[in-house]
Amino acid sequence: MRNNLILTLSVCSLALMTSCSKLGKLTSDCFSVSPNPLETVGGKVPATVEGQFPEKFMNKKAIVTVVPELRYAGGEVAKGQPMTFQGEKVMGNDKVISYRLGGRYTMKTSFDYVPAMQKSDMYLTFNARIGNSKVNVPAIKVATGVIATAELYRKAMLQGGACLALDSFQRVIDRKQEANVKFLINQANLRSNELKNNSVREFVSMLKRINSDREGLAIKNVEVKAYASPEGGFSFNDKLANKRQNVSEGYVKQQLKGTKLKTDIDAHYTAQDWDGFMKLVQASKIQDKDVILRVLSMYKDPQEREKQIRNMSEGFRELADGILPELRRSRLIINYQTIGRSDDQIQQQYAADPTKLSLEELLYAASLTNDKNAKKAIYKKTTELYDRDYRAYNNLAALALNDGDEQTAQSYLEKALQVNRKAPEAFANKAYIDLTHGRIADAERHLSDATEANGFNEVLGNLHIARGNYANASDELFNNNNSAALAQLMNKNYVAAEQTLKAIQQPNGLTYYLFAVLNARQGKNDAAATYLKDALQKDPSLAEYAKNDLEFAKVNR
Repeated sequence: MRNNLILTLSVCSLALMTSCSKLGKLTSDCFSVSPNPLETVGGKVPATVEGQFPEKFMNKKAIVTVVPELRYAGGEVAKGQPMTFQGEKVMGNDKVISYRLGGRYTMKTSFDYVPAMQKSDMYLTFNARIGNSKVNVPAIKVATGVIATAELYRKAMLQGGACLALDSFQRVIDRKQEANVKFLINQANLRSNELKNNSVREFVSMLKRINSDREGLAIKNVEVKAYASPEGGFSFNDKLANKRQNVSEGYVKQQLKGTKLKTDIDAHYTAQDWDGFMKLVQASKIQDKDVILRVLSMYKDPQEREKQIRNMSEGFRELADGILPELRRSRLIINYQTIGRSDDQIQQQYAADPTKLSLEELLYAASLTNDKNAKKAIYKKTTELYDRDYRAYNNLAALALNDGDEQTAQSYLEKALQVNRKAPEAFANKAYIDLTHGRIADAERHLSDATEANGFNEVLGNLHIARGNYANASDELFNNNNSAALAQLMNKNYVAAEQTLKAIQQPNGLTYYLFAVLNARQGKNDAAATYLKDALQKDPSLAEYAKNDLEFAKVNR
């Protein structure tokens, strides 16, 4: 009897010791992961784990560290951020889990994305101890695969092209030539000495130049603007200004006839030139300047203005001597255009002798051909003839980037920045290179110096995609291209994405691939399969990526 009692106590004690040295069982039902499949955001693979330790799992003396792992090709393992839990009798600062009730928890983790992670599995592993004893808790698979559609921004950028620095060539430029003729007080006759002043001589000379160079210059019209100074009654000044207009218009007609030019004359007059008066007073140094300006702002009636100003005897004498004579005038304005070489003429001149082309004409000449080698030749010639301008160097870098020659591109970008250390397109292209390698921080730094660059918004939009800011990317990418469609797709604006993809003038393999993703996301699996087939035919380099792309998990391939 005594032996049986001892045996019974021993068995119970062993059972108690065993239960105290183990943890309960975990299954995949204890965990959920969002999203599943995982998805890249900003070059990372983030995941949110909702976990539950069941009742009677957590030994009161246990410490359990949960370590997320992403296991992918070749046995590679990426570890996420761990989280530690403890039993009720552990002296520590980690989250306490009740033995009797269990407990729920949420943990966030992320992995640095590499392309091989497309085909992967996420596991939760457990480092568990009870006291000083290690306890084995099997790893649990909680998610499968990584969707990396956002990472296609790199391919979209490479196909979209780098940033070109623009020329400022304008074939037709509007210009003006102005003459000023002054009159004596209360008079409207043209004085001979006024007709010999420099502005009038240049006015007449320009009319002659336009007549002699009909190919390079074209007259639009001549404006005649006659004025009377504000002093005196309105009725008198109205007649006086009208006379000044008429004599000035007559003079212009005489000059047009003498130079055999025909054009419209737009003539009008201002009876009391209060606007001109105010501008001259503001720019003057007369003693009562502020008082006069205050009068002008307080009184709108011309008679009251003149009365108040005349009351300032000293101030009015200064006006009469220095301001009012400048307002008794006519302005004669030739509106004309300079006409540069036509596209054909520029191309012919380049072929004959490029040294006779201006910098802007040479840069413009490069835009007239679609032949890459011809463009390169023009830009190289431009660097020889105008080596202190950065734009040709930058554009050679852009062409090199479009050809996939990053080393040559970097060399030209350095030359561009040596010429102009603030060259915006050069910095934009450095950011472009950074983004194609996923160097987001470097891209941000370079792009901060590129705000004035042509193509800035395109690079900025792709930077937003790279950072996972899809709404901002959609705002910046307004061209009809793959980058814009990708931003809209990632922002779940499927209507806009479809419109953009349909508007792309020269769709390529990536265009059709994005069409396939768009349709797959909307459950249009047959259409997705068709677009995917077209994409791989146009761009076989997408085949390996497509094979592991879980966007098409429900698409029959």
